[in-house]
Amino acid sequence: MSEGNETHAEAAKAVGRTARAPSKPEADSRSASGQPSRSELAYLRAGLDQPGGKLPLFDRDGQPIRPSLIKACVAKGWAERWFSNPLAPDWLVCRLTRAGVAAADPAALGDPGQAV
Repeated sequence: MSEGNETHAEAAKAVGRTARAPSKPEADSRSASGQPSRSELAYLRAGLDQPGGKLPLFDRDGQPIRPSLIKACVAKGWAERWFSNPLAPDWLVCRLTRAGVAAADPAALGDPGQAV
């Protein structure tokens, strides 16, 4: 490992994150075909078992979900703004749309008990 990578790994460890390669456009992006990328799919699936289809603001590690990811899902019709938080107006509080449920789990739309 080069000196620069060791420094990056040490810095990432100090803030409790796994070291990652510098960000680049997602190689797994399937948005041209109308299907979500892996990161979009993980975000959408997180709302499937939440009341009202609420989507998370933070990932499993407590890190904020990237606003660009949330905005991309909203732009594609898979999520919608739910309400504004007056205490944190920059937070994007969203929920799944029917299209988002279909993108995350097509079988879920067949369940009449689905609360989305």
